[in-house]
Formats: sequence, C-alpha cells, structure tokens
Amino acid sequence: MKNFTTYFLVILSLNFYSCSNSDDNYTPLTAEDREQFSGGDATVFNVSEEAFGFSIASLNLDEQTDFGVGNSFFRQSWVSAPSSTTARDGLGPFFNAVSCASCHFKDGRGRAPLFDGELGKGLLLRFSLAGQDANGLAFPDPVYGGQLQDNSILGQTPEGQFTISYQKVTETYADGTVVTLQKPIYTVTNLGYGPLANVQVSPRVANQIIGLGLLEAIPESTILALADENDANKDGISGKPNYVHDFATNTTQLGRFGWKSNQPNVRQQVASALSGDMGITSTLFPNESGPFGVDLTTIPNGGTPEISEINLNRMALYSQTLAVPARRNYTDQNVLKGKKTFETIQCTSCHIAKIQTGNTHAITSLRNQTIRPYTDLLLHDMGEGLADNATDFKASGSEWRTQPLWGIGLIKMVNGHTSLLHDGRARNIEEAILWHGGEAQNAKDKYKKLSKEDRDDLLTFIESL
Repeated sequence: MKNFTTYFLVILSLNFYSCSNSDDNYTPLTAEDREQFSGGDATVFNVSEEAFGFSIASLNLDEQTDFGVGNSFFRQSWVSAPSSTTARDGLGPFFNAVSCASCHFKDGRGRAPLFDGELGKGLLLRFSLAGQDANGLAFPDPVYGGQLQDNSILGQTPEGQFTISYQKVTETYADGTVVTLQKPIYTVTNLGYGPLANVQVSPRVANQIIGLGLLEAIPESTILALADENDANKDGISGKPNYVHDFATNTTQLGRFGWKSNQPNVRQQVASALSGDMGITSTLFPNESGPFGVDLTTIPNGGTPEISEINLNRMALYSQTLAVPARRNYTDQNVLKGKKTFETIQCTSCHIAKIQTGNTHAITSLRNQTIRPYTDLLLHDMGEGLADNATDFKASGSEWRTQPLWGIGLIKMVNGHTSLLHDGRARNIEEAILWHGGEAQNAKDKYKKLSKEDRDDLLTFIESL
C-alpha cells in the first residue's frame, strides 16, 4: 500500500507540475452540440471501408426496397447487348467504365490511373469548344463529342486513350518548409477516328456520393443567400450560382452537383453518368453516343431506353439516401484548435460549416436536417493554377463549385488513397490547400504563415470531417 501511495503522489505531482507550467491563459475548447452528426439524423457511425455505403436509417419500407435495387444497379456490371441479362445489357458501344462502382468504388472517390492504359478508375476527360448552345451547354468536339470514351465493346475501336505526365511546382511556408506539388499534363493518344478539334481538355475525377440528397434538399433561397457574385462586402469572396439545363422539364434551374455545379438534381446526375460513362440510354438521355461517322444504328442495343424509368429512379434514390459518416475525434483539443484556425483564416467563407435542409423534399428523411457539409454549392474563381479554361453554363474556365468536405478523412480507408481536387493532382489535404488560388489565395497565404503545429492541427481537423 505504501509503495502504491508513493507512486500515486509522484504521478500527481508530475501532472500538477505539467499543468502549472502550461499556458495559464489557455481555455480548453469545446465542441458544438451534435457536431458529430454531419448528416443530421442521416448520419451513420461507421469508420470501416464500408463507411460510405449505408442507407439513411429512417427510410420507409418502399424506400428501403428501392435503395436495395438501386444499389444492385450501381454496383453490378453492365454487359453488351444482346444478352440474357436483359435488364443490364446495352453497355457502350463506347464507354469509360462497366459500372458506377468502377469509378465510385464502395460509393467513394475515384483516382487518376497509376500507369498508362489503366482504365475505369474514376478519371475521364471532357472535351469542349468555345461557345455555348441555346441551353448553355458547351459545344463538343465535332467527332468525339463531349467526353473521351477510352473503351468499347467487342468489334468497335475505342475513341482513344490518354497519358499523364507531371510537372513539379513548389510552395514554401513562412518557416522555410518546402512542399513539392505535381501539376498534371494530359496527352490524348491513339485516337481512333481522326484528330481532335482545338478543344479544351478538362479532367474529372469521380467523387464520393454520400449525402447527395441532403444537398439536394437545401432550399434554393439558402444557397442564393450565400452568394455574393459582385463581392458587395469586399471580403474577396464572390461565390456565384450556376444555372443549368434541366432535361426533364426543359427549363433552367440552379446547379448543385458536379465539379462546376453543372447538374440540377441527383436524377439527372445519375442519368448523365449512365450515358456518358457507360453508354446507357435513358428517358433523359435517349441517344447512343459515339464518334462521328460510326453508324450506331447497326450496333445492337439494350432497348429503348436501356434503363427503365423505374430503375433510373431507384438508382437516383440510392444516390440520394446514402448516409454521411459521423465526425471522429471531434472533441480532441488539437481538432478543435484546427477548427478554430480553419475559421480564423476564413476557409469557412466558402466551406460553410452548418446548413439547414428544407421541408419539401420528396424523401421525408431528408427534410429539416441540420447538416455540416462544409460547402456553399457556389462557384468560386480558384485561380489559374486549377483552371481548365472550359466554360460550363455560367461557370468560367477558372471557377469551381466548393467541394463538400464531409467524409474527406475516410477516403483513405474506403478507397485506399488520398488524392483530391477535380483531377486528383493533390496527393493529400495539404497539397489540396496549396493549390488554392483566386478567391482562396488570401486564405492560403494565411495558412502558409501558420506554425507547423497550427498547420498540423488544421489538417487533423479536416481529417476528422
């Protein structure tokens, strides 16, 4: 007993000494109420490699059934027609991937190919010419259309392939630390149907698809209230809405989804990916795609359309109702310090932390939720370093939608990598920050002046999201 008492007193005295020599002015930070519930009631507490794949818990029985069917269509491979699997035939004839899950593996984020010729891992190239049609869509390449489809069914020649080389770019912190970034340079090769026009080449990486329905449920008025297109408050931030074509209603609507907010809703986002990435027709996009000069009518298809309306809607519901993983370590002091720094250097001017969904979405589980997506869904000029010089409805060549940050810390667990930004050039969160420019230049400059400890805390905070 005596030895135990002596040991206890020694430990107590050491703790007292440590505390008495710490910053007497330091006040421990505290988390907000329910801060861990990133998706409100649509939050799932899971940190495994399946973290992005759970449905919202409060779906009704019909929605649960549709979620399951939508999940099967999302994960399973399409095959070329004709096939005995009539509900899933019609792949191509030109395509990038055989399933949604090829690019969104485990409902997560794609990546750039690791070697020349690696296909279907979630990076594709968009093509566009100067100018826009009557609906605001960019003009495509006259032969290859709006997207390079680097694969094809048996008997057809793929449109082409591409290679990536990297140019080194350096950033230096105020303390002298140097970080080497990689700027991708794309070369289109093995074109099967003649040369390209003078197109802008725009790479796009497939994103994790958690919480899409919650973003869809945010009232338009809320998003527009965050906009400041002419920078009236003179803070250097001028987020603006994108207005895009809704193919179902043939109207112009607020854009929310895609790297440049070029899709108005989840259903059109899904149908567009089915068409462009897999060559699957739907009621929204009924025409087969392929290079000019190929008689598509001679190639067997999977029906007209190749995905039925009910199954398209099930895939949309699946994508709308994937739950958002909860925050981790959100009460840790270094995480809370990083959160405070994130706010202080004005990252939250674009990455809006907390938003309320509305009460009108068709899926009741998405209504009236307090969510923490860390986005404003608006376009911001990110500078020449990230510019692809391609317009997308109202988006200029240097404007991008604020990327939601929820789930960012689990990408490595789910997908086995940490590559970020629209083309995957950033190999981690730090590099993604250092690529910020334009409206975000001031925040980046403040980040570069932080001490290493403060930088590490900020990165730890973002990894907790």
